Order: sequence, then structure tokens, then C-alpha cells
Amino acid sequence: MTSKNFRLDDFIAGWIGGASSVVVGHPLDTVKTRLQAGTGYQNTLHCILTIYRKETVMGFFKGMSFPLASITIYNSVVFGFFSNIQRFISKYRYGDGRHPCGMLDLTVASMLTGLMSVGLGAPVDLVKIRLQMQTQMVLAENLQLAANVTNGTNIPLRSVDIPNQRLYRGPIHCISSILQTEGIQGLYRGAGAMILRDVPGYALYFIPYAIFCDLLTPSSSSGPHPCSIWLAGGLAGSISWVTATPADVVKSRMQADAQLQRKYKGVLHCIIQSYRTEGAEVFFRGASVNAIRGFPMSSTMFLMYELSLQFFRSH
Repeated sequence: MTSKNFRLDDFIAGWIGGASSVVVGHPLDTVKTRLQAGTGYQNTLHCILTIYRKETVMGFFKGMSFPLASITIYNSVVFGFFSNIQRFISKYRYGDGRHPCGMLDLTVASMLTGLMSVGLGAPVDLVKIRLQMQTQMVLAENLQLAANVTNGTNIPLRSVDIPNQRLYRGPIHCISSILQTEGIQGLYRGAGAMILRDVPGYALYFIPYAIFCDLLTPSSSSGPHPCSIWLAGGLAGSISWVTATPADVVKSRMQADAQLQRKYKGVLHCIIQSYRTEGAEVFFRGASVNAIRGFPMSSTMFLMYELSLQFFRSH
């Protein structure tokens, strides 16, 4: 599972951590997406209650099958790439892949990881958001169709809403529909905003984690305690997600943008339109959910990743 500078067990540990974090974080991820790209929600609590009343508990897990299958692979690649790129940088700069990385090394490694992650993560995020938002997307497009009726018939808008109508039957149908209607570039809609989110976002993810682990680990200890890993991972996740919220709002809006009634021409247009219609506060919509959701997801991710690595490397 290892070579001199490349280790496969980082990828396997990342896969285990990713699966655990998806199960923990998906309900709040659904709330975050609805707040950022949906309509009719007054605040976080109102959004949670509305989803529960209209869709029951299962509404919070809408679209989870695809992230569970794909984000596990995504996190496997992210954590495997990050760990191995650190060793590559150490080998290049210090002549030894085991040499501890400095702050500049960590920054370069984490930003490269963020850039790399967009290629794999953009389609995953887009399908997840389309599945989470599809009820609202169908309603919005039906309302638009009703408003465009020109034969003089006074059709009530509510009559066009078909209860429980779905645009997509599942992840595979969603991908197939996007490819047919938008082409391969459709799967990468919002990728520019994702780069703005993830390149600095991963720097503010891995660096705080390393700092907090150092602060929480006694000098007499050979490594961080699992409780320290859990706390450091959770704090790092909250910091990263809160600071990434403005770019995340733009990304979510572009990816949820319905093909039949597209509102945004690009990243800059989305930013300008969102600011003009809803003010600067729109870019921080869902920040509280991101902070709350980021802690359990990231604490679970880092804890399972580190424990898995300890297990693999002790056997």
C-alpha cells in the first residue's frame, strides 16, 4: 500500500471518512441548499420546519444516495492527494518526503488540492443540488409557464403546480438529462464559483486543522488524542465553511438555476443580480447552517480519516 513517497492508504482512509461525514452532514446540507437557492424560507428554523411538514424526515435526505456514492470517492481523492502532495513538496524542498511541512508548504498543498477537487467535485455538487432543489425547480417553471399563457384564459397559478412532480427520477437520470439538454459543460455549471470557494477554502480547512492539532497536543505526546482530532477537525470545518459561504451561495444558485428559465449568464452576472435584488446579506445566507453543519461533518471526516490511517499503519 506504499511506495517511497506515495501512499495508497491515505485514499482508503479518506473514503472511510467521507462516507461517515456524508451521513452526518447531509440533512443540514439540504437545509443550506434550500436557504441559498430556494424561495419562501424566512430563516433556518422556518426552512427546517417547512421541509419536515411538507416532505417528512425523508426530505432532509433527498439526494443523499448520489453524494454517499460519489463524495466518498471525492474525499478519498482530496485527502489522498493532499497527503501525497505534502510528501512530494517535502521531498522536493527538503530531500525527504517525511520532513514536516511548513506553513507555506501546507498553503501550497491545500490550494492545489482545492483546484484539483473542482474537476471531480463540480459535477457531484451540481447533481446533488439539482436533486435537492427539484421540487422548487418544477414549481418555479410551472409558475412561469402559467404566467406566459397568452390565450386570454385566466388560469390560477396554483393550478399549474403538480404535487410531488419530479424533474429527475434519480442521480443517473439527472446526469443523463443534463447531458442531453446542456451537454458536458452543463455538469460543470458553477465551476468558476467553486474554484473561488475551494482554492482558499481548503487552505482555511487544512491549515487551521494542523494548527489546532498542534495546540491541543501536549509536547510529551507522540500524536494528537482522538478528542483533539475531533475538536480540531470540527473547528477547521466551521472556519472553512463560514468563510466560503459567499462563493458557496453563488455556486449553489448557478447550479440550481433551472435550464428552462435560466436566470444567470455566469458567475459575475449571478453576483451582480443577487446583490441588486437581495442586497449584500444574500451572500451570507446559510452561513449559520454552514458553521453548524461544518463542525460535525469535518470532525467526523478527520477523526475517521486519522483513526483509519492509524489502523492501517499498525497492521
